[in-house]
Amino acid sequence: MPPVQQEGVIQTAQKITCDIIDQAEGERTRKRMRGVPGSSASSSSSKGIAAIVGVGSNLGRSIARKFAHEGFSVAILSRDLGMLSRFADEIAREEKAQVFAIRIDCSDTRSIREAFEGVLSLGFVEILVYNAHSSNSDGNALVPTNFTDIRPENFKKSLSVSTVGPFHCAQQVMSGMVEKGRGTILFTGCSASLNGMAGFSQLCCGKFGLRGLSQCLAREFETYGIHVAHVVIDGVVGPPRGPSSLQRTTLLGEQQRQSVVGGGEGTTSLMSTAVMDPDVVAQTYWHLHIQDRAAWTHEIDLRPSTVPS
Repeated sequence: MPPVQQEGVIQTAQKITCDIIDQAEGERTRKRMRGVPGSSASSSSSKGIAAIVGVGSNLGRSIARKFAHEGFSVAILSRDLGMLSRFADEIAREEKAQVFAIRIDCSDTRSIREAFEGVLSLGFVEILVYNAHSSNSDGNALVPTNFTDIRPENFKKSLSVSTVGPFHCAQQVMSGMVEKGRGTILFTGCSASLNGMAGFSQLCCGKFGLRGLSQCLAREFETYGIHVAHVVIDGVVGPPRGPSSLQRTTLLGEQQRQSVVGGGEGTTSLMSTAVMDPDVVAQTYWHLHIQDRAAWTHEIDLRPSTVPS
């Protein structure tokens, strides 16, 4: 039976509940998860909420799915509520988890505040992942723009999304983490976080600021039990390669073995390995969260094996 849209709440045939919270319209509809074998709201609430900001079809969705798979209730946030509702339903059905979809505009301070009123009403936010990014005037962050062609309002918006947005999001959850004495904040960076590049002035300036924010928070709050890390994505993250996250995890070792010995349909081509699998990248976000505080990572860079250092 396909999912049914009813009064803002998506339900599947298994009665897994996704909550759709549209702060922009001031409307909220909520139901408790029920009838899910081996899962309950109380069992996941002890872990707190994982809030994933900037959820698209690739990395953000994979991060949300990974934390849901590990037993967390997940809030996914983005500007496109329709897309979020589809992802929330998909993840809830696959992982039998509570998933809440909340609209947010990371370039708008009021939108961030209102969105996190909804997030914080769900419970203690144990994990914040900030994965939002801003495109250039052509709508594509990967296309270079001549410096003289950059409009000031687009430059300011890029800074808002890449630097001011994560500042506000972190402020919303930090006091709760300090009170609990635990928490994880992970910021997604990219190659532009480390080096200035011709044609990417607005992206680099914002990402430089994000990296600085991450470093400052990591040092200020590590003594409070809060792990802050900056993840540098040095490459292109493509769509997931397999039918499901669990199947991909099982098949990964076999694919790697075949790529080494050569031959067969499982051989990994240069093109396929040059684009990173978001489900594989999401594993790193999970490992950062469960990392022992005796040796915390504050910055890590990820790149496909075919890209030279």
